[in-house]
Amino acid sequence: MSSSAQRLTNRTAWAAFWVALAGLVLMPIPLFIGLILGGGLSIIAAILGVIALLKGLARSGKGIAPVVFAAIFIALTWGGISIGGGTIW
Repeated sequence: MSSSAQRLTNRTAWAAFWVALAGLVLMPIPLFIGLILGGGLSIIAAILGVIALLKGLARSGKGIAPVVFAAIFIALTWGGISIGGGTIW
């Protein structure tokens, strides 16, 4: 087997993971900067997560773990924004 056949990673899942993590880290910046940066990145991560989930399910579940962590980061970001993160902190 070639090395490319052995290494089937879901790059979209990893992109969703890193974008969601960046959104979570940038969300607490006050004066609506965190709301725009963190919220915008979390929306992009959610779109990437759906695409990665569909790709992962087509590959018998390859690359689902980063999507799960991305979904947790997205939920934490949206939860933080809903209690005032990025606006008044």
